[in-house]
Amino acid sequence: MNWDRVQGNWKQFKGQVQQKWGKLTDDQFAAINGQREILAGKIQEAYGIGRDEAERQIQDLANSLQEAADRGDAGAHRFNARQ
Repeated sequence: MNWDRVQGNWKQFKGQVQQKWGKLTDDQFAAINGQREILAGKIQEAYGIGRDEAERQIQDLANSLQEAADRGDAGAHRFNARQ
């Protein structure tokens, strides 16, 4: 999934992102506001990983969101309806 789509629907996807990276605080999520670069930096800080690993994890999430959309999962269905 193109990250621009996630950013454009950040309020919808924020909960799924919070589940994946539970160490991040609500204030951090407010600062991220769907911006991939900021998310990567916050993941690096919170989990003590490198930039490449943070980017890989973000891409894995984007891929899983796309797969959910392709399957027609309930949350993804709302996203597809906006396209």
